[in-house]
Amino acid sequence: MTLLDVAELERSFGSIRALDGATFSVERGELVGIIGPNGAGKTTLFNCVSGVLDSDAGTVTFDGTDITDVEPYELARRGMVRTFQQTRELSTMSVGDNMLLPTPDHPGERAHHAILRTEATQSREREAHERAEELLDLFDLETMVDEYAGALSGGQRKLLELARALMLDPDLLLLDEPFAGVNPTLTRDIAAHIESLNDDGLTLVIIEHELETLTDLVDRLIVLTNGSVLTTGTPAEILEDQRVIDAYLGS
Repeated sequence: MTLLDVAELERSFGSIRALDGATFSVERGELVGIIGPNGAGKTTLFNCVSGVLDSDAGTVTFDGTDITDVEPYELARRGMVRTFQQTRELSTMSVGDNMLLPTPDHPGERAHHAILRTEATQSREREAHERAEELLDLFDLETMVDEYAGALSGGQRKLLELARALMLDPDLLLLDEPFAGVNPTLTRDIAAHIESLNDDGLTLVIIEHELETLTDLVDRLIVLTNGSVLTTGTPAEILEDQRVIDAYLGS
């Protein structure tokens, strides 16, 4: 069953066309990688799909609903969550507080619950803390719960961003270069977490330059070049495709 369908997406910046009719789909439960040379439009594609940027043309359909003009916060509530190339933790807040920020459906967001400290508020807070603790333990960050997020290493920040995204219980997780700037040991750890999440049923789409890790991880690769999809296939098929080799190395 198709979870994400992107059709003829276009986006220009002045005279530069970053997306030129990008079209692809992702089935529920897939683990998909998006690759392409520098300037291919990968991050712009994520930005338009996730509502961070408006597209000039085309449509994005998520779980059967047109979400082309839906705001990012609303997409997160509907089950589409993304991370960014540069992690966006709040560095002067603790790791634990960073985890609690995206807690969905918190009654404390409404004035009378927050002021009166209703049972609904307290119950939801307990649930949120328990879920945050579970995820921090899963990602080996439990000892850092009271540390400032800004004190984490680059790799630990990637893990925190991944853990924080899961607080929203997404159906689709878009990861923008989750291995960038991460040492080999943490790269393997992050890849193992991604694989485990997919085994549990989560659909993931990953942009990544680190091809060796990505090709060992994903079920399928989508190749983007000059703002459009060149081809898609299994990692073995893509790595042997002369068009892909030409796009990366020059014909």
